Amino acid sequence: MLTPDRIVPTVCPFCGVGCNLELHVKDDFIYHVSAPFDSVVNQGNLCVKGRFGADFLYHPRRVTTPLIRKKPQKPGERTQAFDLEEWQAVSWDEALDLVAERLVKIYREHGSDALAVYCCAKATNEDNYLLQKIYRALFRTNNVDHCTRLCHAASVVALQMAIGSSAMSNAAAEVIDNDVFILTGSNPTENHPIIALQMKAAVRKYGAKLIVVDPRRIEMVDYATLYLPLKPGTDVPVFSAMAHVILKEGLYNRQFIEQRTENFEAFAASMEKFTPEVAEEISGVSRHLIVEAARMYATARNAAIYWALGIPESTHGTANALSLVNLALLTGHIGRRGTGLNPLRGQNNVQGASDMGAMPWHYPGYQRVDNEENARRWEKLWNVESGGLSRRLGLTTTEILSAVGPNGVRALYIMGENPMMSEPDLNHTRKKIIGLEFLVAQDLFINESGAFADVFLPAVSWAEKDGTFTNTDRRVQRVHQAIPPRGEARADWQILCDLAKRLERKLGRPQSAYWDYAHPGEIMEEIRRGVPEYGGITYDRLEKEGGLQTPVWDETHPGTPYLFAETFPRGRGKFHPLDYVPNAEMPDDEYPFVLSTGRVLEHWHGGTMTRHSWMDDLYPAPLMEIHPQDAIQLGIENGDAVRVTSRRASIVLRAQVTEKTNPGVVFIPFHFHEAAANLLTHDQLDPQAKIPEYKAAVVRVAKARPEELTSRPEPQRRGRF
Repeated sequence: MLTPDRIVPTVCPFCGVGCNLELHVKDDFIYHVSAPFDSVVNQGNLCVKGRFGADFLYHPRRVTTPLIRKKPQKPGERTQAFDLEEWQAVSWDEALDLVAERLVKIYREHGSDALAVYCCAKATNEDNYLLQKIYRALFRTNNVDHCTRLCHAASVVALQMAIGSSAMSNAAAEVIDNDVFILTGSNPTENHPIIALQMKAAVRKYGAKLIVVDPRRIEMVDYATLYLPLKPGTDVPVFSAMAHVILKEGLYNRQFIEQRTENFEAFAASMEKFTPEVAEEISGVSRHLIVEAARMYATARNAAIYWALGIPESTHGTANALSLVNLALLTGHIGRRGTGLNPLRGQNNVQGASDMGAMPWHYPGYQRVDNEENARRWEKLWNVESGGLSRRLGLTTTEILSAVGPNGVRALYIMGENPMMSEPDLNHTRKKIIGLEFLVAQDLFINESGAFADVFLPAVSWAEKDGTFTNTDRRVQRVHQAIPPRGEARADWQILCDLAKRLERKLGRPQSAYWDYAHPGEIMEEIRRGVPEYGGITYDRLEKEGGLQTPVWDETHPGTPYLFAETFPRGRGKFHPLDYVPNAEMPDDEYPFVLSTGRVLEHWHGGTMTRHSWMDDLYPAPLMEIHPQDAIQLGIENGDAVRVTSRRASIVLRAQVTEKTNPGVVFIPFHFHEAAANLLTHDQLDPQAKIPEYKAAVVRVAKARPEELTSRPEPQRRGRF
């Protein structure tokens, strides 16, 4: 057995659980990954991605030298370039000078509205802080967003509306303190496997009762006391009917409501219409199950609600999340250990990127950009002249692409994201990407989006740099550099600092903001001056104490395992009356099935990392899950080629006949370029959160010929940069 030269502690780069890793390094090569048993997050456990998924670092298609397109790209004529023959390797100076020149030219000619940026939930807190700072302090635009808009944006908006804070209220590990917990819109065994282990232990070892509310029969149903198989998009009727039962039977927490909430009477009146009978008719869930679930949750000593993207990714995602908040406020199951409202974050640093202001409506720390006091505070911190920062709300990710055109967004900077896989209605997305005047991609691989870029800036992986991630528990943890950067690739924060200095000079704003950081720890020092919740976080503390859960108000504060013990950030928790609004698309004779999209255990997000890993051998091609009853009616057998068609596009892939999905519902993972699920989804948005509806497009399904199946394009690589 090899003896490592060093074992480097760090944090997993995949989902939001934030598992602690130990990277075993020999001759600057990571040959083994283990996990410390004393980690409060994962206690020595890792999923298959965390244990074996780091090999993407060494994939031959990794880009490690700056590239520019050989053929200049024009709006409307932009093409994808996977083949390196279409790119030219250049120096960092040449690449960054070109980026600065083009961005400044567009800014001067067309103003700040012509620029936009996608930050990255896979990058560190420090990386995201710097990128949003560049666009706000130098380009004076709030057109800043990242993938939270495509996952938990509605959860964020609902929680801000109701309690004034958008993070998980409790730590995931507290599930063992629940005697009842609701799991809805989440498939943790595939998306948050270590949290799933903790949930299973809560049931098996500690006797908790689990209520699963989901359109799919996920594995956690096997551990559930109750399973409520609702139709996609009927969350508000089901959870509001539970509230109706709690109100009618007097099971609500009168003392908590009187002391800590407001707007109860209006809310209670709006629940009158949501009888269990009405909810059953809309959702397909038995009224008896709704009543039993309501009683079980309301009468529990400690109850919690956990949800993921099945709740927010909807045209009524904010209402969905509010229906969960209403239940917690109604019963007082919040503000104590083993209770709470817990949106499970999908990516390793989506919580941190949001905390860092990688959103169009907020500076770091969720400080509204249209608030004068907030703007003045950041002008002072960034040495921007009074009135220099924009007070206008920026565009969201989907709005940025919709605004592409001569009178709108002309230049887009993408750090680590892949909108050509993650945006809805990808044919529309492609048209908009093609229409850009200038596109920069900063990433590890030329993915489906980076292939459209004019300039490609090669970044390093999480194992090649220092920084911090903030996990779904609000736990800030250190990321340690384990190996040197490959080739000429550079850390994101270093790329951004060098770019910012060039931009300052060209814009005539020398020293308008500070960019001379020697280490990411210095960036964190600036962050904690501007974000009170990070005020007590230093690299020294993280090294000595491990992760710290925000808020950490000062250097003597121990962190906050659970929130809202005495009050809510907005003062009182606010109930919100609700109405049922059907999905933007409903099944009909032409499109009889509801399509839901999501992830699988072996892959992650747009596939940029896992599809360059041996994970791709474990799950090499897309599959459409369909219930046996529907398969029989369509004459489809397991493994058959099928064509799935929506009002926007068609894809061909193989069928997986399984009872995991319910009749009338099909499921397709969105990781696969060769049958991209998001070609089928539509771009209708939740009006409050601006999040698309990924969980309820309508489709038809038919058998296809095997020769219609498409394989993933394998770009020819001649040489390696």
